Amino acid sequence: MDENIAPILKNFIRQAHSGELKTSIYPKEWGDFKMKTSFGMGAPARVPWIAFTAPEMQVSNGFYPVYLYYKDKGILILAYGISETHESTETWPAEVMNSSETISAFFDAPVPRYGTSFIFRSYTIKVSDDVVFGFTEHAPNMQISDQDLDADLRTILEYYAKAVAKKVEDKSSPTQQGLFYIEKQLEDFLILNWASTELGQRFDLIVEEGELVSQQYRTDIGPIDILVRDKHDGAYVVIELKRNQTSDDTVGQIARYMGWVKKEMGAQDVRGVIVAGAYDRRLEYALATVPGVEVFLYEVDFKLKPFSEE
Repeated sequence: MDENIAPILKNFIRQAHSGELKTSIYPKEWGDFKMKTSFGMGAPARVPWIAFTAPEMQVSNGFYPVYLYYKDKGILILAYGISETHESTETWPAEVMNSSETISAFFDAPVPRYGTSFIFRSYTIKVSDDVVFGFTEHAPNMQISDQDLDADLRTILEYYAKAVAKKVEDKSSPTQQGLFYIEKQLEDFLILNWASTELGQRFDLIVEEGELVSQQYRTDIGPIDILVRDKHDGAYVVIELKRNQTSDDTVGQIARYMGWVKKEMGAQDVRGVIVAGAYDRRLEYALATVPGVEVFLYEVDFKLKPFSEE
């Protein structure tokens, strides 16, 4: 990532003292994560924040790294954040909760918000003539460097990515089940509604002897989620479905299947399509080395309509 967090944090702290609530100048993404900034709604918050969430998480329901600025105390905390809006069934691993201090315990006093979140790092903040100075809590006279601020954020984000990945791998986890719980339903949905999808406009399902063979197409290196042919030139197209966020690992997988189709089926031109719930920036670089692969992101559109007996 080219940007570093220090200038964003300094602007965030200055704005927290100004009373301005607009957040349009702040990034909406940070690496592979969503970034959300809040100074309050309608009135300035006592604890403005910057949160970083994985695609599977929400600020109102989940766990995530978050900067919490207790401006009346002059303390900025980089926290193992836990949602207060809804009590999430998912939280940080036990090793965090067993070894980290809560924010309430850190201050040893009631705090207006987020007291049950855990401390990762704290910084003493001083603002003089609109210039922000940050100091480590353990060495209050030693100003922290921009590089140290970046390193702290990078460390907690790397840990968070691993923690969320474990939740997604756990099939009993609500995080896993809440995604298009869909990996099998996503596949069935596409097949059943093929003609009305964008994929169906471009590709034909494969039928052999009156039987649909596109879905879970058998190979000796594992089944292809969906194998189809291009309507225009008849080229084979390998479609891989990812329940949630796709990553660079997906490129290796689809490349193997494309290679199998090319070698074992004698296809001259084989292409690939990845269908996923979210986009990982690492995928962009991996795709640069594998031509002929496209990415589609699915959206779940859930609607209610009045009941009618007619």
